[in-house]
Amino acid sequence: MIIPSVDNAEELGVVLDGLSRQTYEDLEVVVVGPKDDSARKVAEDRKVRYVDDKGSMTRADACNVAIEETESEIVIFTDDDVIVPEKWVERLVRWFDRAEVSGVGGPNFAPVDESNTWQRAIDVAFSNVYLTAGTNYGRKTGENLEEVDQLPGVNSAYRRKVLEDVGGFDSGAIGAEDVMLDHRIKVEGHKLWSDGSNIMWHRRRSISKVRKQIQNYGLVRALAGNRYPSLWGWSHGMVSFFPLLVTMSVIGFAWGCASGGLAWPNFWDISTEAVPIGPERMAVHQLPTLVIIFNLVAWVGAYRGPSPSKGGLTILLSSVVSFLLLWDYGIGVLKARWGIITGSSASQIDDRDRGIKE
Repeated sequence: MIIPSVDNAEELGVVLDGLSRQTYEDLEVVVVGPKDDSARKVAEDRKVRYVDDKGSMTRADACNVAIEETESEIVIFTDDDVIVPEKWVERLVRWFDRAEVSGVGGPNFAPVDESNTWQRAIDVAFSNVYLTAGTNYGRKTGENLEEVDQLPGVNSAYRRKVLEDVGGFDSGAIGAEDVMLDHRIKVEGHKLWSDGSNIMWHRRRSISKVRKQIQNYGLVRALAGNRYPSLWGWSHGMVSFFPLLVTMSVIGFAWGCASGGLAWPNFWDISTEAVPIGPERMAVHQLPTLVIIFNLVAWVGAYRGPSPSKGGLTILLSSVVSFLLLWDYGIGVLKARWGIITGSSASQIDDRDRGIKE
């Protein structure tokens, strides 16, 4: 069991306490982080092994260090900000009795009782079946396994032999390290699976921190797609155009209003007696129409999603969250695309070439 941790000792203690209560007994827990991080004392006080990350700049490099420092046949990963169900490890490990299982994971949701309204709304947006990353965060099924292309880094386990065969995580990756790892595993012919019933409770951050996280994810996802073209799908391309479409829609609305297409207060009167239908009138009407359609899609997708935080208010607010996340993801992708075109340092997914700590 490997837990990368940086500057989060308090929440790490909760994770380690949860792991100490696991029903699966043959478990070695290893925390990997900076040499002088306060997490060292938290781990050592609980008699948990702490591994120096050897100055690693990224989660990928820290995990690679920990893989080299351990010997278990099955390597399990989670983060330092989760609440661990007592049967979580047992329910992951059981599937490795099947030869076809090279890796297995499960969904992650916000702990309802410990989350505020906006954190629950973020969780509902993450689990939206139509928007954002619902399939990755909220793949909730029954007791059977479902073959997948990607496992969430916060709730995943792999055979060590498979990790060694592919060389572990991409060295220096500033993000999307789990996406690229799983891609290379699949390319080698191994199979990954999801147990949708084995939930990990993962704390959501504030909306501002989540927005920063998602923008960075859009950036590194585009860079990962540039390194491994088969990782880039049509859905990623659609999301990357979201900021451009929103900007064009707002500009069109402003132009239509300035050109006399508003016809207020008879805005919804499309008869020729009000204002003749033309480009100006259409430019004015397209923005509120798109807003209505977007909210309806977001609300239906949130309602159909599996998040345990679903409720009237969180579903309502989730459309705002989804809009912001789609915007930020798209901005991240556009930054990456511009960096690739111009050859700037932002086009490097390898953090060792950038000197930036993420």
